Amino acid sequence: MSFKIEETLEKHVLTECAEMMSRSEPWITLQRDLNGCIDAMNGDYKEVYVARRHRELLGFIVLQMQGAFKGYIQSICVSPDTRGSGIGTALIQFAEKRIFTVSPNVFMLVSAFNSKAADLYSRLGYEKIGDLKNFAIDGHNEFLLRKTIGSLKSFQKK
Repeated sequence: MSFKIEETLEKHVLTECAEMMSRSEPWITLQRDLNGCIDAMNGDYKEVYVARRHRELLGFIVLQMQGAFKGYIQSICVSPDTRGSGIGTALIQFAEKRIFTVSPNVFMLVSAFNSKAADLYSRLGYEKIGDLKNFAIDGHNEFLLRKTIGSLKSFQKK
């Protein structure tokens, strides 16, 4: 399947992304409604990249590029109809290329119950570095994941 990944700031596209997110897992289980998803799309130092085939939204990724975890993948969402077709992998690899220009680390969270996503992240080289109990909602844990190309010190020397 061919598609294009590009950055967006357009409000209607961000709303389309938030709608996709609010209607799919893991956000349904995490009780993230449309307004919460819209809020997640906006903010300082966030970058949103969408995967499209022609005009069809296939998925998106939200990066947080400042703060203690600079290079944090805040959200990744792939349309339920196209999951398993390589879109998530392409979005993550695109994000890694962007993040590794400014940081030696990529961080993300994955819900403990989201085993398919966790398996993908593991295949892509992410390691579990923490277990956040009852982080997003009571009764569900989030795993903190990291992929690295080196220490902060060695990266700063480049």
